Amino acid sequence: MIQENFIRLFEDSFRMNWDLPAFSNYSEDTTLTYADVSKRIAKLHILFEQCKLKPNDKVALIGRNNDNWALTYLATITYGAVVVPILQDFNPNDVHHISNHSESKLLFTGDNIWENLEEEKLTTIKAVFSLTNFNCITLLNKEIHPDNPDNEIRDELVKKYLQPDYINSLFHAKYNEGFYRDHVRYIDKPNSELVSINYTSGTTGFSKGVMTSGNALAGNITFGLKTKLVAPGYRIVSFLPLAHSYGCAFDFLTPICAGSHVYFIGKIPSPKILLKAFAEVKPSVIFCVPLIIEKIYRKQIQPMLAKPSMRWVLSIPFLDQTILSQIRKKLVDAFGGEFSEIVVGGAPMNAEVEEFFHKIKFPFTIGYGMTECAPLISYSNSKDFVPKSAGKVLDIMKAKIINVDPGSEIGEICVKGENVMQGYYKNPEATEAIIDADGWLHTGDLGTIDNDGNVFIRGRNKTMILGASGQNIFPEEIEAKLNNMPYVMESLVIESNGKLIALVCPDYEAVDAEHVDQNKLIELMEENRKILNSTVASYESISKIQLYPNEFEKTPKKSIKRYLYSVGFQSSK
Repeated sequence: MIQENFIRLFEDSFRMNWDLPAFSNYSEDTTLTYADVSKRIAKLHILFEQCKLKPNDKVALIGRNNDNWALTYLATITYGAVVVPILQDFNPNDVHHISNHSESKLLFTGDNIWENLEEEKLTTIKAVFSLTNFNCITLLNKEIHPDNPDNEIRDELVKKYLQPDYINSLFHAKYNEGFYRDHVRYIDKPNSELVSINYTSGTTGFSKGVMTSGNALAGNITFGLKTKLVAPGYRIVSFLPLAHSYGCAFDFLTPICAGSHVYFIGKIPSPKILLKAFAEVKPSVIFCVPLIIEKIYRKQIQPMLAKPSMRWVLSIPFLDQTILSQIRKKLVDAFGGEFSEIVVGGAPMNAEVEEFFHKIKFPFTIGYGMTECAPLISYSNSKDFVPKSAGKVLDIMKAKIINVDPGSEIGEICVKGENVMQGYYKNPEATEAIIDADGWLHTGDLGTIDNDGNVFIRGRNKTMILGASGQNIFPEEIEAKLNNMPYVMESLVIESNGKLIALVCPDYEAVDAEHVDQNKLIELMEENRKILNSTVASYESISKIQLYPNEFEKTPKKSIKRYLYSVGFQSSK
C-alpha cells in the first residue's frame, strides 16, 4: 500500500500552496489560487450535504476541460464520494447507460451536453447541475410522478435550496469569520477504498467501468512528485481529456498535488491552438499523445527535410549537425521553449518521428500505461530513455512476459502492483478475464522487456494478424511506415481473405494544394504501396491500398477504433 494517503495529498497541497495560482481557463482572464479552489470545494461540499449525498455515493461528471470540471472532481473525492468521469465524446445513450450502471446520484454536466440528454433515461440521478455556474438544472425526484402537481414543490426546492446564492449564504454562515487554511480538513478515507470509476470505450467495443482506488491514483501521483516530473510553480497546459486516466493523472491531479499552475484548454486541441497556447503559457512540462507531435512533424519538419538542398546539406558531415541543431531549436521554441521534457503516451509513436527526435536530441520520452493502472506502468525521463522503448517499469510495479514466441521472444505483457485497478464495476466475469488468480493483469499488449526493465511494445494481442505460414504480423508497424509516405494522413491495415489491405485516408490538404486529381492520387498510392512492400517482410506485403474518404473514428486517446473498420470491411465483401 502506498504510504501517502490519496485525500491527504490534496489537503496538504491546498494548505502549503495557499497563495499560488492553481487553475486558469486558457484565453480567460480569471485565475483561481489554491485558496480559491479550497473555498469553492467547501461550497460544493455544502451543496452535497443539501443533496443528502453520502460517502461512497457516485457523482457523474461530463464536460469540457475547465476549472469547474476540476473543482467538481476534487470536491467529490475529498467529500468521500466516488467520481464517475464521463468522456464528452460519448453519445447520449452511452451517458445514460454509464450514469445508470454506476448508480450515480448527482450529475454535473456541460450545458451543451445536457441539451441532448433525456431526463427519463437517467433512472438513478436525483439532481443535475450545470458546469457553467453550478446552477441546479433540475431535480429528478423519482417518487413524484411527472403529472403530479407536487412537481411545483420540486421546482420550488430547486429554485431555493440548491442554487449558488443559497449555497453561498450557507457557506458564509458556516465560516462567518472567514475561510482559512486550517479549515481545509477532509474525510478520512483509506487508500484501499474506491474513489473513481472510469468508463473507457478502448478500441475493442463496449465500455467497462474501471474501479480505481485511492492507492492506484496515489501511486501515480507520488511517482510524479518523487521523480520531479512536476514541481511547485510549474505551468501545465492541460489539453488531454480530463475524463481519461492519462490526462486526469498528469495534466491535473499530479500538478495540483505539486502546487503547479494548470491552464485548461477547453477547445479541441488542434496543433494551431496548442502551439499558440505553448507560446503564451510556456509550459514547464508537456504531456502529449503521439498524434499531436506527429502532425507537427509532418506539417513543419518533413516538408523542410524533403527539399533537395536540405538533403544535400544533411549528407555533409559537420554541416548536418548545425542544421539539425537549428531544427531542434525551432521545435523547442514551438513548444514554448521552457519545458523540461515532453512525455508522450496513450498510443504508440511513429518510429520515423521518434528516430528523428532522438537524432536531434529533442527532450522527449515515451511512457506506457492503461486505464486499468490509473494509468502508469512504465516511464523513464528523457535523459535515461532508451530509444524504441516505452520507458522502464515503475518501482511500484512488476511486469513479465507470458506466452513467449520462441522465434521473436515476443509475448503478452502482464503487470502487477500498486497501480492496478480493483476490477470492473459490477462485471466479475470481465475482471476474471483480465486479472488472474495471482493478481497479474493481462494487458493484451505484445512486446518484450529487457534486463534493465525497459518495455518494448510491438502491438496489441487483439490486433495481431496471423500470416498464412503462422507469422505474427503487427499492423501498427506497417501503418507507421505508410503514414510517412506522400499524401497519406492516416492508414489502417486489415486482413481480408488471407491478404493484407491498407485503408488510407488521404492528406486532402496536400492533395488540394498540389492539384492532384483522383486518378493521379490512385497512381501515387500504388507507388506508395510498391515502396512500402520493398521495406517490409514478404508476409507483410500489402496487396491493395483502398482510399477511405474520412478520418478514422478514434478513442479519446486517439487510437483508431479498429473493430469498426475490420468488421465493416469484411461484411461489405
